[in-house]
Amino acid sequence: MTVIRSVHEDHGATFADRGGRQIVRHFGRPGRTHRAVRNGVGLIEMAYGVLTIEGEDRVSYVDNVVSNSVPTENGEGTYALVLDPQGGIETDMYVYNAGERLLLFVPPQRAEPLAEEWRGKTFIEDVDIDVATDEFAVFGLHGPKSTEKVASVLNKAGAPDPTLSFVRGSMGDAGVTVIRTDALAGEEGYEVVCAASEAEHVYDTLLNHGLNAAPFGYDTWETLTLEAGTPLFDTELESRIPNVLGLRNAVDFEKGCFVGQEVVSRVENRGRPSKRLVGLTCEALPATGAAVFDGDASVGEVTRAAETEMIDQPIALALVEFDAAETAELTVRVDGEEVGATITELPFV
Repeated sequence: MTVIRSVHEDHGATFADRGGRQIVRHFGRPGRTHRAVRNGVGLIEMAYGVLTIEGEDRVSYVDNVVSNSVPTENGEGTYALVLDPQGGIETDMYVYNAGERLLLFVPPQRAEPLAEEWRGKTFIEDVDIDVATDEFAVFGLHGPKSTEKVASVLNKAGAPDPTLSFVRGSMGDAGVTVIRTDALAGEEGYEVVCAASEAEHVYDTLLNHGLNAAPFGYDTWETLTLEAGTPLFDTELESRIPNVLGLRNAVDFEKGCFVGQEVVSRVENRGRPSKRLVGLTCEALPATGAAVFDGDASVGEVTRAAETEMIDQPIALALVEFDAAETAELTVRVDGEEVGATITELPFV
């Protein structure tokens, strides 16, 4: 669950469950909050599951089971996938080399199953796999002023520059790790990692010290990432083929391990996928799972949709047949009726 529920309650938070963890949905007035993040900087508590991997063989073990090469240098990270035998995405993750251990951020519902599965596959390797979700708090800073925000509160280090690199410093008396994110919301962003025991102090520092930040929840996170055209695990990634989603950079086709030789080759050899992820601009707001039509033929379904104050019409991500024409007069089903929808180049914003 959230590490600082009482603090969020003091700010008027509404909560929901995600992957077995409580998350903040919003703090009220999500439209105003959305604009605040787009124009300045916003602060969100991220709902990751966290694994720690220790032991002499930690890098080689994880490298052998994920899609991308695991960093060998302390202070570096990568985005990677775990793929099933058919090349579908079992989970996505961020892997950070923290020196004597690897730190993995995964969808919260995947932490325990992944740790159990991996423990069952360790034979002679010197690897210790632990679920450490409750030991850490992770806060996201997103928006065009997020670098300025980090600079205003981080001591003993400067804001990291390369994507998915990190530095260690302090905020007040609390030790923190600050990661440069891969900008899922379309703006520059950072994640601040601290011990759960320091979470309340770090959150207060990020919210109120230096350049102020606007608190936001996952309702706003989903609209920000939707505007940026970013697929998320729960709605677009799970069980999908990476190249359907435009995620070929998340699969290293040159990687020389069993993932590269077997699973990844199946992804590559599928050729043109049957469906592709597209953006839609719609005349009315469709629900998740709403059918997409080209004339009388069903050609796909909506994975996520929202109305935002940045765009005049409702927008959506959808998986549609690969051959669906960009100029086709598509419709989506809303409340039992078909309304117009247009394939729109991503990102929306």
